Formats: sequence, C-alpha cells, structure tokens
Amino acid sequence: MRVLFAVFPTPAHTRHVVPLAWALQNAGHEVRVATHPDLAGHVTGAGLAAVPVGSAVEAAELTDFERNPGLRGHPGGGLAVASADCPDWGPKWFRTTRVFAGLRPLLEDLTGVVVRWRPDLVLWDPFCLPAAVAARLGGAAHARLLWGRDNIAWLRARSRRYQRQAGDGRWHDPLEEVMQQLLEPYGLPYEEELLLGQWTVDPLPPGLRLPAPHVRYESMRWTPYGGGGTVPGWLHSRATRPRVCLVREAAPWGAPAGPDGGEALTELSDGLAALSGLDVEVVAAGFGPAARALDLPGRPRLVDGLPLDQLLPGCAAVVHRGGAAAFAAAAARGTPQLVVPGAFWDEEATAGYLVRRGAGLVLDGGRPGPEALRASLSELLGDGGYRARAGYLREEIESLPGPAELVPVLERLTGLHQRI
Repeated sequence: MRVLFAVFPTPAHTRHVVPLAWALQNAGHEVRVATHPDLAGHVTGAGLAAVPVGSAVEAAELTDFERNPGLRGHPGGGLAVASADCPDWGPKWFRTTRVFAGLRPLLEDLTGVVVRWRPDLVLWDPFCLPAAVAARLGGAAHARLLWGRDNIAWLRARSRRYQRQAGDGRWHDPLEEVMQQLLEPYGLPYEEELLLGQWTVDPLPPGLRLPAPHVRYESMRWTPYGGGGTVPGWLHSRATRPRVCLVREAAPWGAPAGPDGGEALTELSDGLAALSGLDVEVVAAGFGPAARALDLPGRPRLVDGLPLDQLLPGCAAVVHRGGAAAFAAAAARGTPQLVVPGAFWDEEATAGYLVRRGAGLVLDGGRPGPEALRASLSELLGDGGYRARAGYLREEIESLPGPAELVPVLERLTGLHQRI
C-alpha cells in the first residue's frame, strides 16, 4: 500500500516518524513524507522520500509560536495539560486551536498530493488537520501519529462536555471556526475523525494517557531516532567517574542557543557550576557551537549531532526538561532521569509518571537553585534503586509492540477504513 506521512515542520517532529516509516518501507510499502521544503533534507537524510508542501510560506511562519497572535505572550505557548482536571482548560483549548489555524497554508498542497498520488493511508501529526481533510477528500484511511501526550483529545472532550452543560449555544467551541475555514472550500461536513483520526498511534506508555472517550489508541514502542552522527572515541571507553548527561532538547519552549549564548547557555553554565562539587563526568548535549566559546565550569564534554540513544547507554544519569523524546530515549536505555520540567506540552505529566515509576526525580520548573540540583543528582547517583527501577521502566516500554509489529495492524485498519 501507499503511505503518506504529514508532519509538523520541525526537525524533532520529522525525526519522530522515521522508525515507523522505515518499518513500513521494509515491509514493502511505498512511503513518502510530506513536510515543508526547508525540512526535506531531514527526510531524505533518513533514506525516505520527501514531498515538499507549504512552499508559499516560510517554515518559521508555521512553527514560530511567538508570531502567532493566539499564542503570543504565553511562555512556551501555554499548551500544557498537567493533570486531568486542568482548571484553565478553556484558554489552552483556544490556543491549541490557533495552532491548527496556523497550519492552514498546508491544505492546498496536501490535498494536491493526496488526490494525485492516491495514498491508501495518511499518518498525520496531531496538529496537522489539513492532512486529515486531504485524506478525506482522497478517500484514504487516516490516523494520527502522536509525538507526546494526547492533550488535544482531552481538551476537545472537555470542551464538548462544557458545551452540553452550558446549553442554549452559550459556548461556541473555537474549533468550529478553524474547521469551517478548512472544510467550507470543499463542501465537506465536519466529522470528529477530522480532529482525532480514525484511530491514533500512541508511542508513549499507556500509563501516561489522559482519559479520552471515543479515541481508539494503538500502542507502539517509541524507538529513539536522532539522525546520524559521528561517535567520538571517548564514548567507546568506560567512564572512570559517573557520567552525567545534560540535554538541551529541541522544543518550542526552549530559547535558541544563539551566537551570544542565549538563555539556554546561561542555564548550562549555571547547571555546570552547581555540579562542579560532584565527582562526575559531565556531557552537555545539544547546546550548539556557541557553547564552545564559553569558559564553562568543570570542563564538560560538549557534543552536538550525536543521537541520545548512542550517548545514554554509558551514562549514570541524564538531566533534561521532560520532553517526550528525551524521556523515551532515557527510558529505552534504562537511564535514571532528573527532570526540570518545562511547560510547553506534557513535560510535567511525563515527570510525574517518571516519579511514580520510581525511575527518577523531579525539580520544580524554571531554573532550580544550585543546592537543589546538586542534592537531587547526588541522590539519583547514590541510590542504586533508581537504576533498578529505570530498568523496570525499560522492560515496560519494551513490552509494547515495535514499529515492525505495528505494520500488520496498520494494514488491517487501512482495509477497514479506506473509502476508495
């Protein structure tokens, strides 16, 4: 069968689809990945066929939340759903629908690709509603491929419940305007599957899910993929001291590491100063070339472009912001984690799950004090129970079906839902 992936145009979201795309391709299916032309190199670099869409606008216009009027002024986009009560769900649902609206420029190109190429299955990023509309027009089966917790399904269910309780049309779901703009030009009626897919592929442990009625989830083990990279010689040798990895994730909430250092490099310098009293070897990953120009405390090893799944097996602990990619990479390797959660999407929820599983520790978000950071890392390294429980978490994740095991499931569901 023919399978089209439609991704949110950032490197992190593009890398996320690669393992499943490989699995489908290795099973003999024809695979293409639709993304902005600026991201095509990330697709072709993974040995996959790229289909450029959205060339009429810059990629930054689609992904820069600070330029989105519905999100401006909210740190990190303000889209996080930390718990299943979420008292400020209304503003967060409104801001989430603004992200949907921001991807509308992809609709015409995606529709053209689907109508001309006639894929059997479209797997789309949960923000990329134009891909669902295009699939509907082309008669293809379609499903969401999550990259984190399913905040969207929970917020939609919460909005519908409130709409029923309010009655008399007193609550107008902000999704209605977005869907009208997408569907009206093609004369299509709204269907809930255009928001939530005919089914949903979830790469995170089921214990992280929010309650979402009427959503069919198919679990898939998150297989870390961070692109290619050159493995340094020192990584082949056993560390003489506990190796600790500080990770800067490529996430919308993170400040870019610009030529002047930026907020990320200030956090790196502060973190290294806090750890300088510990007998550890520090590896700082993902902070960019600008970090090499700084006089950093403790003489850390600086690495860029090296996938975490290559780096983490030799690490005694990893410190990160709670993004799904870093969490999953560390969990897959059984590495204890210290999380200082961000507030973009699901970082706090991921951190809470990690603590419940006993595989790591969490500090308050923001910039923790040096004493708190030093004490937490000392506890993580000094108590072998964290390593053991991180191993149990790894076993839990390994019990989920891998991408290759999901392929026959996708084949069967495509046959059931395809309208061609």
